[in-house]
Amino acid sequence: MDELDLRILSLLQENARLSYREIARELKVAVGTVYNRIKRMEEEGVIKGFAPILDYEKLGFGLTAVIGVKARGRRILDIEREIAKNERVILVYDITGEFDIVLVAKFRDRADMNRFVKWLLSLEGVEKTNTSVAMQVVKEDTRLKLTED
Repeated sequence: MDELDLRILSLLQENARLSYREIARELKVAVGTVYNRIKRMEEEGVIKGFAPILDYEKLGFGLTAVIGVKARGRRILDIEREIAKNERVILVYDITGEFDIVLVAKFRDRADMNRFVKWLLSLEGVEKTNTSVAMQVVKEDTRLKLTED
């Protein structure tokens, strides 16, 4: 990864619909250079895919929960994989501290969240959960500033 790669990624984070030609023009490099670098970053797993940034609330998912999960040590990885498969879950982290796993999930309403938490507690190895409901989403953006520009 060099400065040009980071600049390409920065542009794609702002607008993943930019064409290779538009990126090349902005960065003053050849279109082939942009194509080859993006292709390499996809192959290396740096770029995992291209997706729009959604307003979940406008799509009916107005309830955001941050859930800590305490699990039995030998089952943590299996539990994390199972949680990650759930369509309501958008983030899963293996963490240190009081809980072993923390996740962020989106729900349509309290009943939807209730079903999820009951499912979570039914997973073998889950000892307890702690659910916090977001009262307001202040920032929700997984894009990270990569360059000093």
